[in-house]
Amino acid sequence: MGDPVRIAMWSGPRNLSTAMMYSFAQRADCAVTDEPFYAAYLAATGNDHPMRDEVLASQPLDPAQVAAECLGPVPGDRPVWYQKHMTHHMLEDFPLDWIAKVRNVFLIRHPARVVASYARKREALTLDDIGFETQCALYERVIALGQVPVVVDSASILADPEPALRVLCEAIDLAFDPVMLKWEAGPRPEDGVWARHWYGAVHRSTGFDIGEAPLPELEGDYAVLAERALPFYERMRAAI
Repeated sequence: MGDPVRIAMWSGPRNLSTAMMYSFAQRADCAVTDEPFYAAYLAATGNDHPMRDEVLASQPLDPAQVAAECLGPVPGDRPVWYQKHMTHHMLEDFPLDWIAKVRNVFLIRHPARVVASYARKREALTLDDIGFETQCALYERVIALGQVPVVVDSASILADPEPALRVLCEAIDLAFDPVMLKWEAGPRPEDGVWARHWYGAVHRSTGFDIGEAPLPELEGDYAVLAERALPFYERMRAAI
């Protein structure tokens, strides 16, 4: 057996990231890991997120340890390892050398949709919270490493899941598996401990929702925040 395929899926919050993790988790050849840097991020920032204490107790707090584990043995000795990463978890002093040894994929979503969705869970939002600037910086860093980063817009997945997933799998040298289109409702064993606060909608799902409503009309600070994030989204969207 050759070296395992390690996929780092870089996303912001409220961005179809958990549904994508569930999709890959259906594959018999694939292990999945949910946001391994979350506890290290909370420990370093002191941010008061929902279920903070439970998150801190559930994962390593040393980002160097987490980075090493991302390159370590694959859970279940599977040939493919899908790692769901939140871009805003990667603080400036967190190690990033490890990303040269994984296949980096960037899952993007229009910032107006992200802000509208996240605002239903948290009222006070910043550009750092929604991760677009850091995501774009990571995208540029991957290019600087000589890699061709893969970009997938959540809108394409929701418009027509099967062809969009086929394109994604081809881009990362995996054969598409139809099992990726459906899953059983409810929590998964790979869920982070924070799932009961954040994952209600995806726990009720059995596959990707088809289509999206028109872009939400944001007002005030939310509109300003989405406008600030838009250039980063457009920079990555241009690669598709």
